Order: sequence, then C-alpha cells, then structure tokens
Amino acid sequence: MLPFIFAALLAFIVIMYVILDGFDLGLGILFPFTTSETDRDKMMNSVAPVWDGNETWLVFGGAMLYGAFPKVYGTLLPILYMPLMLMLIGLIFRGVSFEFRFKAVRSKQLWNWIFAISSISAAFFQGVVLGCFVQGFPINPDQTIVNETVWLTPFSLLTGVALVCGYGLLGATWMIIKSEGSLQRQMIHFAKGLLVLVSIFLIFVSIWTPLHDVQIFNRWYSFPNILFLAPLPLITALMVILTWKSLKKGDERKPFFYSIVIFLCSYAGIAISVYPYLIPRQLTFWDAAAPDSTLTFILVGVAIMLPVLLAYTLYAYHIFRGKTDHGGYH
Repeated sequence: MLPFIFAALLAFIVIMYVILDGFDLGLGILFPFTTSETDRDKMMNSVAPVWDGNETWLVFGGAMLYGAFPKVYGTLLPILYMPLMLMLIGLIFRGVSFEFRFKAVRSKQLWNWIFAISSISAAFFQGVVLGCFVQGFPINPDQTIVNETVWLTPFSLLTGVALVCGYGLLGATWMIIKSEGSLQRQMIHFAKGLLVLVSIFLIFVSIWTPLHDVQIFNRWYSFPNILFLAPLPLITALMVILTWKSLKKGDERKPFFYSIVIFLCSYAGIAISVYPYLIPRQLTFWDAAAPDSTLTFILVGVAIMLPVLLAYTLYAYHIFRGKTDHGGYH
C-alpha cells in the first residue's frame, strides 16, 4: 500500500509543478513576441510574488523520488543527466535574469533575452525528459543499468516542442486574467495560435505513443479498455473546443482553467499508458520502492510539509489576485 501512496503523491507533486511553474515559464516563452517594455514589466510582475514558490514543487518532487524510489533515481540519472542539467541551467539563468532585469537599465534588453531563452530551454528539456520516459529505456535487468544513452530522439524532440507550446498556452491564458487592454488582446491572439499548435501536437503524440509500444496500444485499443478509456480523449477534445470558444467570447478566467484541464487529461493519458511502471516496461513502483520502514518515516515528513506547502500556495495566490500593473513587483 505504501508504494502506491507514494506513487500517487509523486504524481500529484509533478502535476502541481507542471501547472504552477508552467504558466510562468510560459510568460518567458512569450517574451520575444511582446514588443512593449511596459507589457513585459506587467508580465513579470504578474508572477513575481509566486514564481519562486512554484519551483518548490520541483525540489519537493526530486526529494520524493530520491527518498521513496531510490532505484529509479539511481537508474535513470545516467541517461537523463544531460537534459536534466540543461533544464536546471535554464532555471538558474531564468532566476538570475528575473532579478537582474528588475534593477537593470542599460542591460535590460540583454536580460530580456536571457529570460526568454532560459525559459524556452527549461520547458523544452522538461518535455525531452517526458518523451524519454514515455518511450522507455533499454535496461540491463541483471545490473539494473541503462544500456544506451540516447536521450534526444524524434519522439522526445516532439514532446519537447509540444511542452514549450503547452506552457506558452498556460502563460497566455494566465496573462489574460492578469492584464487588460492591448496586452490582454495580444495574449488572446497568442492563446488562439498556441491552442491550435497544442491540439496538433496532442493528436501526433496520441497516435505516435501507442504505435511506438505494443503494450500501450493494447491498453488503449483492446476490448473492453477502449470503452472505459474513450471518455478521456473526448473530454480533452471538449476542453479544446471550450477553450477556443471562451477565447472568442473574451472570457478572462475560463481559458486558463480549461487549459489546465487539457494538461490534466494529457497527464492522465500518460499515467494510464505507463501504469504501474516508473521505468516503463522495466520497473514498477512496487519493485522500485524503498523499504516500508523508510517510506513510513518519509510519510510523516510529507504529512507535515505537504499541507503547509498547499496552504502557502493558496494563500499567496489569494493575496496577489487581481490585475497587474508595471510599477514595482505587483
């Protein structure tokens, strides 16, 4: 039971990071396409009070994986070392540029570009890691090591670009809530284009993934699984339609929440495809879990920290709700 609980907790932590840090990475992705410096200030100020708290979920997830599933952590680190390091370098430069841009005068354009490039690279390499995970790894079962160190494949490249577009969609719909006037109209325009791209990538990945692996194909298209799982792609398609309609109507909040549901549906689809594996087709979370005594000890800490982190996150977003201007950090 404990391994299942920790697998569920890890899945929850990952999706919290994807949603919360996804939209502020999305603002960096949209930075090069926003021409007004005042608008860029508003974009930065909309996430300034919460962006560092959003990344806490990434740290929490890494610590959870290391403590609860050490075999997975140790096995996958060699093959994912390069994309993970490039992602972390992007996050580091993004944090530095965030702070330096606020104080810069003559070098502000430089920090604008560093912020944009680091945001795009961090999002891209997160997508690459996701693609590597879905397509699986060649594992030597006797030594529990990865036999091949190829991490940039056509599929992982596709998922990397797809996640950049997905984060951009979250960023644009977030900014629709936080802005008004010309900036809001510009973000609606961006959101429409990104929604089309995200829809295309969803179709490609949904077709490519089951064709790539026989087990995934059988899970989705065998009878009676196809009857039980059919609602998920239908809900995803419905959310895409509702997002488009809400953007056309000029709704402020609905596009953001519909976009989150699209992410949740995509995440559920990946979970269904790989369950119960943490290393697809190789190692289940039951086999990879730490001893029960270790999991029990970690669970006590999680029971304390998770509610605190959730309460802090909700409180921060409540305090800094409303529209954003370009003066100060909010």
